[in-house]
Amino acid sequence: MKHTAFQIGDRVVLPPYGIGVVCGTCERPVAGQAHAYYQVEFPATASRAYVPVADPACTGIRRALNDQDLPDLLNQLCHGELELPRQWSARHRVVNDILAGGKPYELAALTCELRRWNMQRGLPDLDRQAFRRAIRLLEQEVSDLRNHLARQIEDFLQEVWNEQPHVQLPARPSVLAL
Repeated sequence: MKHTAFQIGDRVVLPPYGIGVVCGTCERPVAGQAHAYYQVEFPATASRAYVPVADPACTGIRRALNDQDLPDLLNQLCHGELELPRQWSARHRVVNDILAGGKPYELAALTCELRRWNMQRGLPDLDRQAFRRAIRLLEQEVSDLRNHLARQIEDFLQEVWNEQPHVQLPARPSVLAL
């Protein structure tokens, strides 16, 4: 397995917790043997997680986005495409897998696609909830970055959050002369 070394202070994402910070390493006993773990703290929730140093990828942990990743993220938010099933149950499975995985480019493509659907015909409640969850996860990912592109993405996400769906009203019935 690929060994990824994290340093104290690294911003990381650990689904389903979200954005955290590596605060150090420690040894913890498991089945009578000591194993090394990264200690990850999540400031937004005051939670803590321990990730095995020997195989961090098994937990789904990854480095959080950095400034160099933002142009690609913005491109996915604006132009990403995702083939979502039309049938609700199949779509629900795909969307939940993307949300649970927490991969930012997939979340951005999902946000872009659900935004398109919302503007075309409005979203049913569960799709709207998934849409907003994806937006919140992306906002969390860029919130600690301090450059103009991060602010631009945050503004864009706020605008998308507040957009009203395009709802075409039924044609007005003609008045019949009696």
